[in-house]
Amino acid sequence: MLCFLFVDLAPGNFFDEMKLNPQISPETVNALKRQYGFNQSLPVRYALWLRSVGKGQWGYSFAYGSSVRSLLAMRARNTLLLTGISTLLLWLVAVPLGVWIASRPGGWADRLCMGGSSLLLSVPELVLALGLLYWVVRTNALPVGGMVSLGSESAGWWPRLWDLVLHLVIPVTVLVLAGLPVIVRHVRTSVMEVLDAPFVHAARGHGIGHARILFRYALPGAANPLISLFGISIGGLLSGSLLVEAITGWPGLGPLLLEASMSRDLYVVVGTVMLSAFFMVTGNLLADFLLVALDPRVRTE
Repeated sequence: MLCFLFVDLAPGNFFDEMKLNPQISPETVNALKRQYGFNQSLPVRYALWLRSVGKGQWGYSFAYGSSVRSLLAMRARNTLLLTGISTLLLWLVAVPLGVWIASRPGGWADRLCMGGSSLLLSVPELVLALGLLYWVVRTNALPVGGMVSLGSESAGWWPRLWDLVLHLVIPVTVLVLAGLPVIVRHVRTSVMEVLDAPFVHAARGHGIGHARILFRYALPGAANPLISLFGISIGGLLSGSLLVEAITGWPGLGPLLLEASMSRDLYVVVGTVMLSAFFMVTGNLLADFLLVALDPRVRTE
């Protein structure tokens, strides 16, 4: 609702740019305004958009000449692919690293990781993306922009898959580096608290190995806040991916949102924000389900 209001309050609309085209008559512009309900008040237009959402259309794109749902369906797959791979790699790296430095507090590895995470926390995703793009352009090490290279459609499935992986390297690296400091610090703090618990001392007294104590006893005991953080990280990666997509040219929801904002394509902007919010809520709901499934204390409550 707020997005709908803010976009409407912004100066100008999609049809104002059409008036600058001498080939389009004022009568045609006024007819299009009436067709899309822009001669109605804001509450009426919002009600019409809600009716369109109920029908599964999510409004109509003025620039693309199609329903918003068809535009979002294609772009959302690309954004979910990028976000899903980034989330998987982020947690595969952050959890072992956080557990390892938690078992060595104050050591050289702990100080090195904490210093590196502080540095990464202070660097915006925009700077990371631009820095990696600058390196790639100078070295020609990776393809820049888009999702596939020109002419790759005629190649076999393995060259196409490898080409997709190469295009994923830059945006995935930026998202992983941006999210790594927060996850590593939380894993480290949670595991360090559990390492002082009586059941961990009892496990050590029984002669259980150090690695098994860390990953079989300490990590499950510290899992509750990390599972909740998992849902939050999905939302953070999703919002960050919109910016990274726009910078790196990944054909997801980010470039679509930017183009729609610049052209005042109202219903595409509102639909993209609504879909992003739905993904974020779904990620938090998934974290809640995992918490109930993995923690008997939560199920009892």
